[in-house]
Amino acid sequence: MSAMSRSSLDLDELVEFWTLLDVELEQVGAKRGAARLGFAVLLKYFTRHGRFPRGRSELPDAAVEFVAGQVGVPAAELGFYEWAGRTVEAHRAQIRKHLGFRECSVEDAEKLTAWLARQVCEAERSRDRVRDALLARCRAERIEPPAVARVERVVGSALRRAEKTLTERIAARLSAVTADRIHALVGEGVPDEPDLGDVGDRRRASGTTLLAYIKDRPGNVSLESMLIEIDRLLAVGGVELPGDLFADVARKVVSGWRARSAVEWPSHLREHPPELRLTLLAALLFERERRSPTRWSTC
Repeated sequence: MSAMSRSSLDLDELVEFWTLLDVELEQVGAKRGAARLGFAVLLKYFTRHGRFPRGRSELPDAAVEFVAGQVGVPAAELGFYEWAGRTVEAHRAQIRKHLGFRECSVEDAEKLTAWLARQVCEAERSRDRVRDALLARCRAERIEPPAVARVERVVGSALRRAEKTLTERIAARLSAVTADRIHALVGEGVPDEPDLGDVGDRRRASGTTLLAYIKDRPGNVSLESMLIEIDRLLAVGGVELPGDLFADVARKVVSGWRARSAVEWPSHLREHPPELRLTLLAALLFERERRSPTRWSTC
């Protein structure tokens, strides 16, 4: 039994969300036994959550008992309700019609994906939050949410579509010279784990050696670490990123790109489409410079 089924609801919640209105009792009609109770709890669950329960485990025991008392059927009868088959499908269709909802069509799924990509995913990269936005949109549009697997496909597609749009926009802002310099950080034939050498060698670093140098975390602020940080900033500045490159991109999205590029091997970065590769590396350079101690040091 799930945590939701075991959880208790207080009387106020039961009265507010699980009381059958007269118009809802008319929908229950002359149904009997398990079908009567099953229909009633499906109806109230849908009005509460904007979707149907996936099974008995999603129904709080207190709610079942509360609804059972209203329809005059023992709560135990719900154990005989069939959660698959013609009866439950007929009940779902009746409830959708009563509430003005429709099943999610292929066209609906495409429109939802496009809306998520445009309105949500460019600023929100959390799958959980995007999923919540999708379910809220379905309810607002009077669409029954699709099955769990299909929801995940819509969410994943929207996230990928938004990332493609964003990275193409960012890449288009880079000059050809800057793009070439960024691509050179993970150029073909360079190792994943280069030997950085001493500070003097770092001043002459190029390609993936320079990338590893830029990824390296600054130490405690001291004269030596400040000099190293200055070297690092000179390397970053040499790429000549536009100052407003990420001006219209949510900060947490840029930080997510930086974190992603910081843990990927050059060989992995090379496998990405050019626009994504440029964006990930540009975010690393941008954030690296922004977080540098030399930006706030008065030395």
